[in-house]
This record gives sequence, structure tokens and C-alpha cells, in this order.
Amino acid sequence: MPWSTAFDDPVRVGDKRELLTLQQAADYIMQLPEDAQHDVHWQTAIETLINAAETGGGWVMFARIAMLRALNADGRRK
Repeated sequence: MPWSTAFDDPVRVGDKRELLTLQQAADYIMQLPEDAQHDVHWQTAIETLINAAETGGGWVMFARIAMLRALNADGRRK
């Protein structure tokens, strides 16, 4: 499944920004400070994004959930 695969529902980041695809979510993580990228919740999110891109199926849903959990853990989601 390509990195351009869309989530079933967008991942909201803040009040106005939405992540629509696996690629956008991966890019978001890569723009975080390096120490934040190494936090367990962001590592889990990137691993599930990779699995989703490689295998598709239910992994896309798991990747979305992992992103939401990581955003909530960091308090970045409003």
C-alpha cells in the first residue's frame, strides 16, 4: 500500500491542521524535535505507519489510533 494511502478519518492536529495520509503523518513525526521522536508513543506511531504502508489492511486504522494516542500523550491535540 503506498504512503499516499488516506486514513478513513483525518488525524486532527491542533485547531486547523489535519493529517490525511500515511505520508503526512510520517512527515509530521519527522518534523518533531529529535528527542520527541524517540519517545515510546512516537516510535509506536512510526512503526504502525510503516506496517500500514507495507501491508495495508487494518494497519491503516492502527496507525491512525497510534497517531491519536501519541498526539494526546504530548498534549499537541486540541
